Amino acid sequence: MTDAVQTVARGPRAVAEAAADAIDAEPATESLTYSILEEDEDHDVWRIDAFPTTEEELAALTGVLTGYPELRVVTEKLADADWLAMALSGLPPVRAGRFFVYGAHDKGLAPPSAVNLRIEAGAAFGTGHHGTTVGCLAAFDQLLKRQAYPRVLDVGCGTGVLAIAAARTGSAIAVGTDIDGPSVRIANENAQLNRARARFFHASGLNDARIRKAAPYDLVFANILAPPLVALAQDIRGALRPGGIAILSGLLRTQERRIVAAYVSRGFRLERRLRRDAWSALVLRRA
Repeated sequence: MTDAVQTVARGPRAVAEAAADAIDAEPATESLTYSILEEDEDHDVWRIDAFPTTEEELAALTGVLTGYPELRVVTEKLADADWLAMALSGLPPVRAGRFFVYGAHDKGLAPPSAVNLRIEAGAAFGTGHHGTTVGCLAAFDQLLKRQAYPRVLDVGCGTGVLAIAAARTGSAIAVGTDIDGPSVRIANENAQLNRARARFFHASGLNDARIRKAAPYDLVFANILAPPLVALAQDIRGALRPGGIAILSGLLRTQERRIVAAYVSRGFRLERRLRRDAWSALVLRRA
């Protein structure tokens, strides 16, 4: 696909969430970048924004959305510009507990009393604005009120914001992984920007020697999609010390039961749920 396109689908919340579940379950859209949010509370209008990058991904997305006739679907060509940078420049800073996440355009707004994290996205996911990332930071902020987490792993690190947040709040070891090479580069650049002792590696799964070297971890972040969260349940358990914490996100509220079941069956117990828009973050402890 040579031209960047955006697909927007609007409809009732229940239908939009069901369509999002179907997108997650479709193998051909596994790497699709999309979001779901409430657009009009009074009229129960929810909106899916998707950015397919190949003809195959667009065809698969269109096929999924066709199965939900209640949705109004429009696909449009994006202007020939750095649309990602333009979108980010219009995003306000985000506050999640003690954490204040901002981009270069809002550097002057960083409050001295917060843990300020300057995050530049580039082509990576995780500026801090998405409900899943905010949920992870809010959950981590609450946990830090009770204890410290010396060793932290961030699975699917994106921009590195979560591991950087850990490094900036006292974690001696903060390691992140991603299957996307450019994301790893951006995450390491963000670590330098924030003078954070966080390291990021291009790796698939948790069996990489560089990841195993620092195990067992006190806390594991996994802000990814529901299917890989389920697939990685045993590996995440193995990476955690007994009593360690997993903060899981990237899932819709409707997917909570599936994720909780996968982890409870492997010896975790659910301690907390945090919800933002249609998204959830789950805090689980390895028994």
